[in-house]
Amino acid sequence: MRNAAMILGLIAGVMGIFVGLFGFGYSELSLRWPELGDLFGLFENPVFTQFASFVAPLLTIAGGAMAKVRALWGGILMILAALCFYTAFGFNVFTMFPIGFAALGGLLAVAAGKPDEPKAHF
Repeated sequence: MRNAAMILGLIAGVMGIFVGLFGFGYSELSLRWPELGDLFGLFENPVFTQFASFVAPLLTIAGGAMAKVRALWGGILMILAALCFYTAFGFNVFTMFPIGFAALGGLLAVAAGKPDEPKAHF
């Protein structure tokens, strides 16, 4: 379970980097040129979107990397990252895999009460 959580977290983080780059870039462009935002639409909270664009992939990759040794902490980080993605971007075709992989990896890591190694986190 810990290996699956680690792999899902790393994959979600890499996909989340692309979502974050687009989210940060578009919110920055719409803040600098409001007419572009009028044409294509605006984020409700562009400052939080920029924050989540950086923090969510970081939390996902860190949680996936921690899932092998510290499964509880890694799982909590991945679940927080999934919530951060959902709050900033919503659930759509671009975010469904990063949200799903991060949430599933987080749940698997938290559920690893009896790990492969003799030391449990409960």
